[in-house]
Amino acid sequence: MADSPLSASPYEVLGVPADADASALKAAYRRALRTAHPDTGGDPAAFHAVQRAWELVGTPEARAAFDRGRTTAAPTRETWAPPPPGARRDSRPLARTYGHPGGFSRQRYLDHIREWAGRGVTLADPYDPALVRGAPRDIRHILADALVEEQSARALATLGIAYTVWHDIATDAGGPGLPPKLDHLVLGPSGLFAIQSEDWGGPVHLRRGEIVGGLPYGGQDAAAGSLDGERPVRALAARAKAIARQARVRPTALLIVVPDEHAAEPLQLGGTVRGAVVALVRASRLASAVREGLPGSAHLGGTEVMEVRSRLQAVIRFA
Repeated sequence: MADSPLSASPYEVLGVPADADASALKAAYRRALRTAHPDTGGDPAAFHAVQRAWELVGTPEARAAFDRGRTTAAPTRETWAPPPPGARRDSRPLARTYGHPGGFSRQRYLDHIREWAGRGVTLADPYDPALVRGAPRDIRHILADALVEEQSARALATLGIAYTVWHDIATDAGGPGLPPKLDHLVLGPSGLFAIQSEDWGGPVHLRRGEIVGGLPYGGQDAAAGSLDGERPVRALAARAKAIARQARVRPTALLIVVPDEHAAEPLQLGGTVRGAVVALVRASRLASAVREGLPGSAHLGGTEVMEVRSRLQAVIRFA
């Protein structure tokens, strides 16, 4: 079970409340095991999840440890709290970066979790796993997005000094109800990349140039419902267009980045939007995809990179 705020808890996998007694828990486990077993037409991934859930809460000792958040598989507050400031891990030259990746989403999460907890209630730790797991899905989704934005920022920093990266760029062009920002904009010899980092809580894929929930071969997952009418590629294209128009530049690629386990392929192409190549990318593939460039996308010469950077610096504002 992944360390995402949107990941199902062992109780959710087994289909019981967290306060279910031992007999109800065991009955739910056997029922879930029969349903998910590959020999009876079940899904192997779901079967593995049921087995893993039982390992975490199937005995009184394991269950007590999980409920206290003291197992290695259970998230700790350090899993979801902001990373502490510290020294760089190596001396390699990093990309030039601007903005605060994940900052806008973290502030939204703090505002919403405090409102949900109730006025006048002081939260000792807004990142306590028990608190996060009990929050509504839309609040957990905000925190999940902050985490993947920070993960993408760490990967993009490794591109080196030939690249410039801007994070949390202000724009309300994505559409009503969506965060008024572009998560990342990357400029370098391989092109100008507009990037959105997302965690919908389950598998997604590209179909006819847009992100849809579920697996590309027909299976469905929680993400199928969590998109809730969103059109992520369309929103990303609108954000990129608004920023690029101000700077009089043209993006060469539009990337949607998701956790590795949520994409069936490391890199899935999805056509073009106004000349920009669209792709769904696993988080672990992000840096190499940007460094290599996408098939069919334009590369930029040194003079062109400098000119585009100057134009962007003149117009970019942060959320």
